[in-house]
Amino acid sequence: MIRKYETIYIVKPDLAEDELKALTDKVQDVISGNGGELKRLEDWGIRKLAYVIKKSPRGRYVYLRYDGVETLVAELERRLRLDDRILRYLTVKIEKETIAPVVAEVSEEEESATEPETTEEEA
Repeated sequence: MIRKYETIYIVKPDLAEDELKALTDKVQDVISGNGGELKRLEDWGIRKLAYVIKKSPRGRYVYLRYDGVETLVAELERRLRLDDRILRYLTVKIEKETIAPVVAEVSEEEESATEPETTEEEA
């Protein structure tokens, strides 16, 4: 059964552009070679990590969104685990599309109208 997945992996920040390109090409080959379809590939750039990983305080984040089967995810994670240039990775199965709820701003008049009024007798 084909499902939707997201994978975010963090690579070493001192990676040259041609090495990063070779790494993303390798990831794309794994996805297409195992019957998957790459939907989105984004380079989020270099960011400060919450804690030091493998003596590196910074890392370059790469986001993948793809469709595939479970064996594809297992093979992709195996390849990411074996690559020394990758600091961390995380894969998540997407159950369904989620849309952030819109928060309506409440004016002060509406807010005061919904609050219960206390009378002097109750106080």
